[in-house]
Amino acid sequence: MITGAASGIGLAAARRFAALRMPVVLADLSGEKLRAAEIAIRDAGGRVAAVPTDVSKPSDLERLRDLTHSQFGHVGVLMLNAGIGANPGGTWQNLDAWRALMEVNLWGVINGAQAFLPAMVEGGRPAYVIATGSKQGITTPPGNPAYNVSKAALKTYTEALQHELRNTVGGRISAHLLIPGFTFTGLTGGGGLNEKPPAAWTAEQVVEFMLESLGRGDFYILCPDNDVARALDEKRMSWAMGDLIENRPALSRWHPDWQEQFEAFISGRDD
Repeated sequence: MITGAASGIGLAAARRFAALRMPVVLADLSGEKLRAAEIAIRDAGGRVAAVPTDVSKPSDLERLRDLTHSQFGHVGVLMLNAGIGANPGGTWQNLDAWRALMEVNLWGVINGAQAFLPAMVEGGRPAYVIATGSKQGITTPPGNPAYNVSKAALKTYTEALQHELRNTVGGRISAHLLIPGFTFTGLTGGGGLNEKPPAAWTAEQVVEFMLESLGRGDFYILCPDNDVARALDEKRMSWAMGDLIENRPALSRWHPDWQEQFEAFISGRDD
């Protein structure tokens, strides 16, 4: 069962799971994209159901759960992927837009877990829960604080979810945090990118990397892209944590007084 399944990473995952002969349930807002996704997977020979769903509404997730169980039985993969990249603006602006973003990016995942996990745990079958996060929830760059907050909170929630699941009797369900790099999806396309930039991965590449990572048992599925290697991601994340440990100014990576030190750290220089 995949939320945000009508485009981007969600649709790529649905196609890949269907190719593995897994029945898939596509959950997304009602509209032509969802219908087209269902038709494409069915035409490729997949078993599929498309369920119009607003993940910000717990009742929609409960209805989705009931339809999923009635049509396909147990859930082996719960991919809580729906997200929006809108920018409400600064930290004290546009309260309603902040709430709308949080309702999807954070509460959409919590609503999904609350609806599906009790039956999954009770069923005792092996299963995966995959939440789609963001590097912006770790390094929290300036520009879209609402999105950063939603993904930072999602990271914390998914870490707690995995801790709880691995300590649940049986421990047969595991949670995982998917952290895409620069990926050409509906969100990036909505930003005026009509063709995949050379630096970006495709959604299909992200899904293949995700499957490889799941096979290794990784919790943090930290994806590179064609521009940023894992080593650079690790240095950026390490610097961000260093702000707290070394009592530097918040977001010192973007602070003019710390620019030279950050660049030296990234380059490996001692100055």
